[in-house]
Amino acid sequence: QVQLVESGGGSVQAGGSLRLSCVASPYAYRMNCLGWFRQAPGQEREGVAAIDGDGRTSVVDLVTGRFTITKDDAKHTVYLEMNSLNPEDSGIYSCAAGVLGVEAPDCFAAMDYWGEGTPVTLSS
Repeated sequence: QVQLVESGGGSVQAGGSLRLSCVASPYAYRMNCLGWFRQAPGQEREGVAAIDGDGRTSVVDLVTGRFTITKDDAKHTVYLEMNSLNPEDSGIYSCAAGVLGVEAPDCFAAMDYWGEGTPVTLSS
């Protein structure tokens, strides 16, 4: 059974930080690709960060140097550490998992399941 449950979203001022968590069911956590996507109002969902089964990570250019993805095998949890947040980072952040055995940069196109999401709201 695939379950991906996000938490940690909220309202934060520009320049602030948040850490999102995604607790995955054992089956989901064993998938090769785990990652985070976001969707702003009126826009398409976009990939933010991904981590593959070998621990390699990939983040998109817009968040390079500000966002970090990590995972804790003992807790079946994937984290997204977000720093220096700006209003353009607002949106619903969703955790994702994918079976395909590709490397992290290719994980964004290989996700099969998504969680419900947690909202992140930036105020200037």
